[in-house]
Amino acid sequence: MRGMSTRAASWLAWSLVALSMALIVGGIALARTMGSTNPELPYGGAIDTVFTLATWLPFSIVGAIVASRHPHNTIGWIFCTIGLVVGLSTLVSGYAEFWLASGWGSRTLGEAAAWFSSWVWTALVVVPTTFLLLLFPDGRLPSPRWRPVAWCAGLGIIGLIAGYALEAGPLGDFPQVVNPYGVDSPVVRVLGVAATVVVVVCMVASAISVIVRARHAGRVERQQIKWLAYGGAVVVGTIFVAGIISIWSDTAAIALISLALVGLPVFTGIAIVRYRLYEIDLLINRTLVYGALTATLVAVYVGSIVVLQGFVRALTGQESQLAIVASTLAVAALFNPLRRRIQGFIDRRFYRRKYDAAKTLEAFSAKLRDETNLDALSADLVGVVRETMQPAHVSLWLRPDVPRNSQQGKPSASA
Repeated sequence: MRGMSTRAASWLAWSLVALSMALIVGGIALARTMGSTNPELPYGGAIDTVFTLATWLPFSIVGAIVASRHPHNTIGWIFCTIGLVVGLSTLVSGYAEFWLASGWGSRTLGEAAAWFSSWVWTALVVVPTTFLLLLFPDGRLPSPRWRPVAWCAGLGIIGLIAGYALEAGPLGDFPQVVNPYGVDSPVVRVLGVAATVVVVVCMVASAISVIVRARHAGRVERQQIKWLAYGGAVVVGTIFVAGIISIWSDTAAIALISLALVGLPVFTGIAIVRYRLYEIDLLINRTLVYGALTATLVAVYVGSIVVLQGFVRALTGQESQLAIVASTLAVAALFNPLRRRIQGFIDRRFYRRKYDAAKTLEAFSAKLRDETNLDALSADLVGVVRETMQPAHVSLWLRPDVPRNSQQGKPSASA
């Protein structure tokens, strides 16, 4: 927001956070008053709203932090708007559930609330995905050449929302209600398909814009992009893991995805305000190491149980707890050796420069213990600095040996 002072921006941003929380609390209260009567909602109004609160409210809080410190950064205001829309969606959804359960209130208002709740999720998914990538990290386009992408994304989102909002028939989240504003026309269906294509193309273009920024970025901006990429990778990886967990528990899978989605605004906020910016390399390294270690140990544990149980069953004709105990001991014994091997592999593969520098310093330290020739050590030290830090120029200056006592040569007095 151009021309707005930092104090005014901070007041407005945190007011939006308070309003979002008030709307969400109002939605929870309405949903809990009569209870959800919608059979399509698997977890009922309360639990579903709690997941919504945990997932989307961090967008509003991080947006307020960013907008308070950087009022001209559009991303902060986009996050605040997301929180506000989520709060409004929760309130109208709660009212629609309350109206369906009690029959009390205006039918027109109840149907309008159900209608709004059925399509607003489109904006909540598409807008952050497109414009966050396109405007990150400074809230501006990479260059004026990307303006057509922004305009097409905006028009595509409007068309996509219109396609869902005008689709005739029962509403998706409230099948008891027929869309009061539905238009049974092929034009609406064509509009929805065309808008979907435009939005998908713009999403791909927005992702490409991040790559373009990274290629021309300075050191700080490159670190910021790493934080965004890390947040996206965590979300994608968690969705994959949640898909496996959903075989046993849908609730646990949704909770895991909600937790991962919280990381996206958090990592984005860290990148924009530059808080602990240079710790991303260590975070990525540890994630790669312990992610690979966990997957390997789980595979070893499950595989060893299957093999040992089969072996015991072949010998005794029945299963035994011995297989589980032996597998647990094997995993415990493999933890540290496997972690060191995975750490070494990742350092060699993804952090080669750092790995080579560490090896060079290790070799120099070993030589330092045995070498007594100062000239040789000086040359080695210059070579190590040049190889590990790669400066534009290296020089070594040794202070001349000055006697500590100017009366050297004369015996000093002693008690």
